[in-house]
Amino acid sequence: MPSETMATTSLLLSFNCPPAARLQAKKPFWHPPPNFVFPRSLPQRARVTHSVTLVASLSSHHFSRSGGNGDDESSLSKFSPLPSLFVLCASTALSLSLFFTEVAPASAFVVTTPRKLQSDELATVRLFQENTPSVVYITNLAVRQDAFTLDVLEVPQGSGSGFIWDKDGNVVTNYHVIRGASDLKVTFADQSTYDAKVVGFDQDKDVAVLHVEAPKDKLKPVPLGISADLLVGQKVFAIGNPFGLDHTLTTGVISGLRREISSAATGRPIQDVIQTDAAINPGNSGGPLLDSAGNLIGINTAIYSPSGASSGVGFAIPVDTVGGIVDQLVKFGKVTRPILGIKFAPDQSVEQLGVSGVLVLDAPPNGPAGKAGLLPTKRDSYGRLILGDIIVSVNGKKVNNGSDLYRILDQCKVGDQIIVEVLRGDHKEKIPVTLEPKLDET
Repeated sequence: MPSETMATTSLLLSFNCPPAARLQAKKPFWHPPPNFVFPRSLPQRARVTHSVTLVASLSSHHFSRSGGNGDDESSLSKFSPLPSLFVLCASTALSLSLFFTEVAPASAFVVTTPRKLQSDELATVRLFQENTPSVVYITNLAVRQDAFTLDVLEVPQGSGSGFIWDKDGNVVTNYHVIRGASDLKVTFADQSTYDAKVVGFDQDKDVAVLHVEAPKDKLKPVPLGISADLLVGQKVFAIGNPFGLDHTLTTGVISGLRREISSAATGRPIQDVIQTDAAINPGNSGGPLLDSAGNLIGINTAIYSPSGASSGVGFAIPVDTVGGIVDQLVKFGKVTRPILGIKFAPDQSVEQLGVSGVLVLDAPPNGPAGKAGLLPTKRDSYGRLILGDIIVSVNGKKVNNGSDLYRILDQCKVGDQIIVEVLRGDHKEKIPVTLEPKLDET
């Protein structure tokens, strides 16, 4: 008999059984079948269940030996009550042991296959976990007056995403996310919310900087990357709060470079924009666009979609452009960008004239172009339209439309002197102009 079987049998016999039953049990009344094995590695509950099976086997074996088939009356008459009493004691002992035994939870015995992720999946999961604390949710509150009670209330008028720029509490987002706000709230990944104040913004490039007074341990800046060496087909990741949901990750690739979009505030073109097919929905604006190393390469800004839903064409302002703007906003509270000081006609109007260039509609006398002598468009005493100067090149670079002019000015600084070549009547003239800062830039 196996040692564990003997131990179990001894335990059962020693539990409240009469001496006669114990004496009777000393006789070799049962031998285990040849294939009977009491497994050593079974857990406690399995051992108890196995003991119940053992008792059942003992009982059936004893009845078969004592004439339990009902065919032999002499055998029935010889039946002794002691084995039955033994079975009763054994059953009682097993029931009590099953009741009092401390068994581990059933889940501990459930064997599950460990989840296996591919290397690229693991990298994506790690990127999301490491950068989520750097992404914040921005709520734009506006003052409204109740029409019935005349009470002044602050109600949410928009929301978007942003990300922590540095350990000083500066948060970067899009200007159109905070436009028209009377109050701003910034919510971190742990759902803690702080009041934010505007440090500065650049309407032309749709960039804004906020400041929050948050503990240093909550301020985890996004690592800065480089956007000058990006390639089409490179994997990118967008983190934000689309539709007001908690942090969401979307993936895609760079589907285009050096795109151009217009600022939502001023209409001024933004050059060298990154185009991506990563899903960017309302609420993603202002969130970071990351490369596969988790470095910031752009700010998610806009989508191209007639319906307003993600259509696979999203745009992000490159980090190389954002970096210079944020530095100026943090240091001076504004961006000092040079202007030529003119208002020009739509490109379609110039095309109808059969020429290429920028037609000057207005050149205020106190502006750089007006001081330099550029002529605006006007009407004579008879109401006839007299075209002003048409800018055809700046510093030797050809100007075909307004976007070309803005692109050239973006490469200049305040105080630079540029040579503006204009078409005046039927001849061309070159006029030097000294660039000045925008007067209402705040």
